[in-house]
Parts: sequence; structure tokens; C-alpha cells
Amino acid sequence: MPKLTVPISDEDIRALHAGDTVYLTGVIVTGRDAAHKFMIENYIRNPVVAEAELYAELKRLLNGGVIYHCGPVVKKHDDGSWSFVAAGPTTSIREEVYQPEVIEHFNLKGVIGKGGMGANTLKACQEHAAVYFHAIGGAATLIAQSVKEVITVHKMEFGVPEAMWVIRVEDFPVVVTMDSHGESIHTKVEAESKKKLAELLGV
Repeated sequence: MPKLTVPISDEDIRALHAGDTVYLTGVIVTGRDAAHKFMIENYIRNPVVAEAELYAELKRLLNGGVIYHCGPVVKKHDDGSWSFVAAGPTTSIREEVYQPEVIEHFNLKGVIGKGGMGANTLKACQEHAAVYFHAIGGAATLIAQSVKEVITVHKMEFGVPEAMWVIRVEDFPVVVTMDSHGESIHTKVEAESKKKLAELLGV
């Protein structure tokens, strides 16, 4: 099973195919609805005016990097540090309106979530050498064991689940379900499910 270290090269991404199990190690960033909307409105579609330092940091972290659709459960310790108690994936399709632009602008190589994404994200993966990684739903506590360190957190004003947590992971288990060659397991499952439903209904 491939083990990849973040940041990930285009070559390593192109070598992956839908169905591959991968273990990720390195620094990744969590981001859900509020984070994606913030990046689009303040950094991608408009000139960078506010929070330029955060923009520079995200450009560094996401260049060849990975964003995780996750609303973690966290614990704050007496020394001010944080740890992840649960780190399960959230449904990714909500970010479909944002994800292609985020992939292109930040040179993102991987998106982690659950449920897959749509045609526009798949196209962006092909054009910019990126993949969609499916994390195991319902295994939030188990996944949290892969989070070895919470480095920092940005945009805490969004609330804990929507904040952008910068975390160091080790052997984070994921499956490639949308690759850079135009293959999507989610599309195939949907097509097969519709076909089976039609057969059952006698359509």
C-alpha cells in the first residue's frame, strides 16, 4: 500500500488510481463550508486585502498539500495546546461549488472527505493533478489516533468544527475514490445503483 508524505508531487499523484489505499503522513489542514467560502471570497475571487499573513501561510501549507473536510471534536489542555478526540470526515459534496477553484489556486494535491464530489472537482483533479481521498465514515475516534499533533488553528471565530486546524498526521488511512485520470468510484456506484433501481422497478 502506498505511503505518501505531504507535500505530494504531481508524479506521485498521477501514479495513484481509483481504488488505491494510501497512508498519508505530514501536515494537512482541515476546512469545511466556512473555510472554503472564506478562501473563495477573500483570496481567490478578489484581491488579497485582509489577513494577508494567513493567505501566505495557506499558500505554503496547501501547495502540494491536502485539505480535510472535517469538523473535529477537540480537547484543550492546561498548557494551551490542543488534541483531537474525534476526527471523522464530513460530507464533501457541499464544497463542490468551491473545490475546483481551491485546487487550482493553491495547487492542492488532495482532498479528504466522505461521499465523493462532482464532475467539476473531478475535472479539476485531471487538470491540476489532484485526487479525492475517501476517509472512513463512523471511525472518527480511530482516525484521531493518526493525528499526532495540532500545530495551530486559524479562524477560530468560525467555531471549532469550521475552524482551519493545522495538524500533523502519521499513516492516516484513506482510499483514492477520484483520481487524476478521470476515474470516479462514486460515479460508477451511482450509475450502477440507478440501473439496479430501474430493474427493480421494472422501468
